[in-house]
Amino acid sequence: MVTQAASAGVGRDPVRAAAVLLLAGVLVTAIAGFLHPEGADANDHPAIFVIYAASHSWIAVHLGQFIGMAIITFGLVVLFFSLDAADGIALWLNRFALLSAGVALALYAVLQAVDGVGLKHAVDAWASAQPGDKAVRFDAAEAIRWLEWAVRSYHSFVFGLALIMFGVAIALLHRIPRPIGYLMTLSGLCYLVQGWIIGASGFSSANQIPTLLGIVLILAWTVWLLIAALRTKATTRHGTTTKARL
Repeated sequence: MVTQAASAGVGRDPVRAAAVLLLAGVLVTAIAGFLHPEGADANDHPAIFVIYAASHSWIAVHLGQFIGMAIITFGLVVLFFSLDAADGIALWLNRFALLSAGVALALYAVLQAVDGVGLKHAVDAWASAQPGDKAVRFDAAEAIRWLEWAVRSYHSFVFGLALIMFGVAIALLHRIPRPIGYLMTLSGLCYLVQGWIIGASGFSSANQIPTLLGIVLILAWTVWLLIAALRTKATTRHGTTTKARL
C-alpha cells in the first residue's frame, strides 16, 4: 500500500512541475506586457511609432515576452509527458499538441525578432531621418509592422490549436480535472479569434475582448492546475502516512 501511494505521488510531480512552469510563464509574459509602451491607437502608425521610437526598454520588454512564452512552452512539454496518453484519440491529440506548441514557440521567436528588434530600429531610423527621407523610412517601418501582423496572426492560430488539443486530451484522459481542459480549450479558441482579427485588421479595437478573455482564461486554468496538483500531492502524502501507520 505504501509503495502504491508513493508511486502515485511521484506520478503527480510532473503535473505540479508543468503547472509551476505554465503559471510562471504567464506571469512573466504579463509583466513584460505591462511594461510595453502604450499611449496611442496601435493601428495609428504615425502616432504609435513616435512612442515606440522614444522607448528605451523596447528590446528588453520583447525579450521578456519571449522568455515568458518559452517558459509556457516548456510547461506544455512537461504537461505532455504528465498526461502520458497511451492510445486512442488522446494519444494523437497529445502528440499533435506538443508539435503545435513547438511550432508556436518558433513563430513567437520570429515575431519578437521582427517586432522587438526589426521594428524598433526601423522606427528609430524614421524618427531621426532627414525630412526628405521621412516618407521612405516610414514606409519601411510600416512594412515591418505588417510583417508583425502576419507572424502574430499565425502564431495565434498555432498556439491556439495547441491549447485546444491539450484541453481536449485532458478532458478525455480524466487525469487532471476535466474543467481545466474545458477552460484550456476555450482559451485556445480565443487565440484563434485573435489570429483572425490581427490578420484581417491588425491591432484593432475588435481584438480587445478576445484578448482580455484569453488572458483571464489562461490565468484561471493555470492557477487551477497548480492548486489541483498541490492538493493531490498533499492528499497523497496524507494517504501514505495513514497507510504506513496501519
